[in-house]
Amino acid sequence: MINFNIPPYTGKETEYIKKAIENHKICGDGIFTKKCSEWLERKFHITKALLTTSCTHATEMAAILLNIKEGDEVIMPSYTFVSTADAFVTRGAKVVFVDIRPDTMNLDETLIEEAITERTKVIVPVHYAGVSCEMDTIMQIAEKYNLAVVEDAAQAMMSTYKERALGTIGNFGCISFHETKNYSMGEGGAIFIRDANDIERAEIIREKGTNRSKFFRGQIDKYTWVNVGSSYLPSDMNAAYLYAQLEIAEEINQNRLNSWHLYYKLLTPLEKEGKITLPVIPDECKQNGHMFYIKTTNLEERMKLIEYLKKNEISAVFHYVPLHSSPAGKKYGRFYGEDIYTTKESERLLRLPMYYGITSEEIYRVTDCIMKFYK
Repeated sequence: MINFNIPPYTGKETEYIKKAIENHKICGDGIFTKKCSEWLERKFHITKALLTTSCTHATEMAAILLNIKEGDEVIMPSYTFVSTADAFVTRGAKVVFVDIRPDTMNLDETLIEEAITERTKVIVPVHYAGVSCEMDTIMQIAEKYNLAVVEDAAQAMMSTYKERALGTIGNFGCISFHETKNYSMGEGGAIFIRDANDIERAEIIREKGTNRSKFFRGQIDKYTWVNVGSSYLPSDMNAAYLYAQLEIAEEINQNRLNSWHLYYKLLTPLEKEGKITLPVIPDECKQNGHMFYIKTTNLEERMKLIEYLKKNEISAVFHYVPLHSSPAGKKYGRFYGEDIYTTKESERLLRLPMYYGITSEEIYRVTDCIMKFYK
């Protein structure tokens, strides 16, 4: 059986988790949490990186930091994971969905400005499959209307837009370290903070609304409850698992890119025959091999292909059901303009097995099976 995903594992994870236990500091902000944060800040030239219990919680932190309240509006694509919307809906905001681009499956930057109202507070670009949205245009619109930008970079660790790391361009960036991501701590994430003025409040929010972080740094002699917050700190054992992968981050990235390019090469003949559509990577973007997907002709063909692959012991899956068509999406959001591509393109998309360490032989087997299906 060729699995759709196998969580990354380098061999040092167990050793590092054991070290965390031996240090008698397995809760948040232990030595490995600090090592991971410092690595992220150094690698991506971001003012502050704070590990969180999930990318969902990183996005919730961003919503709190931006003082999102009832009646505010947030613009985002409907083709995204539920957490992108949930983080703002739980603060009382209304989600305004706009259509996506069919080439990258990202938010269509040309539709944002028309969707802005006097209640709009935030734009949330989602970098689907680790491929950047058109960030120059998005940042220009945000500046023009005095809006914040929260990058959902859940899938985009190591990806760039015009040489800038995704997650570092907007006011806040949210990264995922879920087991399905390129780098994992099981469940976990990080929030990237661009403005140093937001750091102290972010630490308070992350530490249950207390100034405990300042206490541990010796800046105050006792800590207390000072603002709203929650428990967004991951265990240091989770961070220990992650740090083993950060140490060889470039190797993991290159391995995934090699697999991505092999898929692309082997499936290009099918695209030339007009049977499938392959991913598009704009010139200004460098992606991270997070996923490899193809697009079939329609939903019916996709379901037949999934079943065919399953019979041949290959696990392939479709992705998000557009949020605007869900019960909660209808209740807490609205779709601005016409849904030309969101539903149609989402029904065609099929994700193929992709993970650190997938072999060339396995990729050949997957692509051979797809070729046979279309013949």
